[in-house]
Amino acid sequence: MVSLANVYSIHPPPYLNTHASSPSPVSNLCSTMSPPKAATLFLLFFLLLLSSTTTSNAHNITRILAKYPQFSTFNHYLTTTHLASQINRRQTITVLALDNTAMSSLLAKHYSLYTLKNILSLHVLVDYFGSKKLHRISKGSTLTSTMFQATGAAPGTSGYVNITNLKGGKVGFGAEDNEGKLDATFVKSIKEIPYNISIVQISHALNSAEAEAPTAAPSQLNLTEIMSKQGCKAFADLLTASGADDKFNENMDAGLTVFCPTDSAVKGFMPKYKNLTASKKVSLLLYHGIPVFMSLQMLKTNNGVMNTLATDGANSYDFSVSNEDEVVSLDTTVVTAKVLGILKEEEPLIVFKTNKVLMPKELFKPVVAKEANAPEADAPGDSEPADAEDNTNGVQGLGGGRLVMVVLSLWIGILLI
Repeated sequence: MVSLANVYSIHPPPYLNTHASSPSPVSNLCSTMSPPKAATLFLLFFLLLLSSTTTSNAHNITRILAKYPQFSTFNHYLTTTHLASQINRRQTITVLALDNTAMSSLLAKHYSLYTLKNILSLHVLVDYFGSKKLHRISKGSTLTSTMFQATGAAPGTSGYVNITNLKGGKVGFGAEDNEGKLDATFVKSIKEIPYNISIVQISHALNSAEAEAPTAAPSQLNLTEIMSKQGCKAFADLLTASGADDKFNENMDAGLTVFCPTDSAVKGFMPKYKNLTASKKVSLLLYHGIPVFMSLQMLKTNNGVMNTLATDGANSYDFSVSNEDEVVSLDTTVVTAKVLGILKEEEPLIVFKTNKVLMPKELFKPVVAKEANAPEADAPGDSEPADAEDNTNGVQGLGGGRLVMVVLSLWIGILLI
């Protein structure tokens, strides 16, 4: 997206143009060309500007709040309740953050984790409200929906939040089912990425009888049963026989991503599997799990090295995630597997089907022979996924396709001149 500042730097509006009498170099150049050439050059220049500007709106609430220690408790419970991953998947969102003091008051009421999730989801608005918008509410008051309303667990409009402009420039917040009371006020803006995500601090937690009502734990998901019914029975049987399924189940509540190879892939791999010791078999199986919930979109926007359930201090047992167009690949340096689809997605669990068994470099020899004589200029391409992971907002940089467009635009522009 091209910012207004960038647009104005090219063609400032009259009220910003303080040197209207002095023609710019661009206008001088265009005046010497025929209208078609001038128009074409301007279009190419505009395309160049667009192609060099970040277009992705991805964000990561956990990484953003990690920079602010005073919100560490709030950040922790967003992750624990799996709200963080849901926030990251939303393209337009506003988070009403509570500092550690406000969270301490909330936690003192000893709500269950599932009830706490409902309460915190009431603090996530499914619309964008930056500081300026909050202080300029049309007609002074508005109702906006929240992620609690989106769950379907909120009866009527109890999942809505009332935002009201108060005297003295203050902004009040209150749950719709709280008899019109405004429990909290705006404190400050923490982070704004218009019109993607806005994180603002409010003074107190919002009270809501519906959100605070006792909530039963969801029914337990049976991982091996899910895989067995979806064409991954062979892998499910290996988990059960080795006892590795216990480790997967232990991580279920905190978030779990599983990559399950197809039955045919497991069948072809069995000769190698049988040659492994019992402990190495377990390590190989644990290598197919990530101890966090990662949706398909999150895998696409968080390319890079991923730790697994097999990762320990001595052995990394990691692999790299990358994507080309809509295809997600997992590279272990021994084998590259492709994600074929999703078997099950129900937070905190997601199970992907892959076309190959993931073979860690700790147990098998990496495939490097074909790349041994490759020119050094090709090396930077291997580090691109890791660079993408280091981006704090999950935004990737200039891709190869767009780089070609930039170079081509410049070359055609030079020819036109």
